[in-house]
Amino acid sequence: QVELVESGGGLVQPGGSLALSCAATGRFSDITTMGWYRQAPGKQRELVATITRGGKANYATSVKERFTISRDNAKNMVYLRMDSLKPEDTAVYYCNVRDRDITIERILDTDYWGQGTQVTVSS
Repeated sequence: QVELVESGGGLVQPGGSLALSCAATGRFSDITTMGWYRQAPGKQRELVATITRGGKANYATSVKERFTISRDNAKNMVYLRMDSLKPEDTAVYYCNVRDRDITIERILDTDYWGQGTQVTVSS
């Protein structure tokens, strides 16, 4: 059974920093992309950052130069370092893992999600 557990959310003042972690446990075929998404009240879930197995990172424009994503392939963990936080970064942050299963007949990608961790940026 696959489980993703996030940790590290909380309350921080504008300009502050937080670090999120996500541990993916269970049986996977081949984890390809890992990432972070967020959802603010009244808004749709949006991409924050993703990272490939090889370490190539992709960021939302709104977080570039402020957030850093990294991963540990051996431990199936993904991290998000958030600096220079703004009130508009307030949201529930979700960890995402994409698992790829390849057979002769097809390629099947399955997305798994964590339960979310609240990040609040406020003075």
